[in-house]
Amino acid sequence: MMASLDLERELKDRGALLEGHFKLSSGRHSNRFIQKFRILEDPAIVEPVARKIADAFRSVKPTVVVSAAIGGIVLGYEVARALGTKAIFVEKENGAAVLRRNFHLSRSDRALVVEDVVTTGGSVKEVLEVVRASGADVAGVGVIVQRGPAEFGVPVHALLDMPIVSYEPQECPQCRNGESITDPGSRRNK
Repeated sequence: MMASLDLERELKDRGALLEGHFKLSSGRHSNRFIQKFRILEDPAIVEPVARKIADAFRSVKPTVVVSAAIGGIVLGYEVARALGTKAIFVEKENGAAVLRRNFHLSRSDRALVVEDVVTTGGSVKEVLEVVRASGADVAGVGVIVQRGPAEFGVPVHALLDMPIVSYEPQECPQCRNGESITDPGSRRNK
């Protein structure tokens, strides 16, 4: 267990902060990318990261942790373990975010939504829509890294605020310079 967590240092040491020309999951382009799986692949770092997110929301007493498949499953599970709650995840079915696998939320649930990296907040907004449609309350949103402004209408706690400049494809200076692009993201807008 880590005595203290220097998340930015961990990202750098693990090669998770990449430089280049990237297409982000939101469809925007950036010259920097955070490869979140360099953190999520190692239980020795996931556990203290999850504990810090759980501690930020412990006082609001979440009854369930909800994340987006696939990237949020590991984080959601570890945050739930730290809180002593269950963990469920939202998946896509025919292009729509839904609860599958007999997962369900009740009106008495207080859901903590967790996400690894937020740029525009698209995945979080999809999860929030599913939670709200179920009638459950939203306790808040816990994030490892927030790299762009996103508003969710609920309390948000990010362990690391790391603004990264991003552009719409038609405004991207690297595209204008003819630089080839890498598409490392896990979610695609169709």
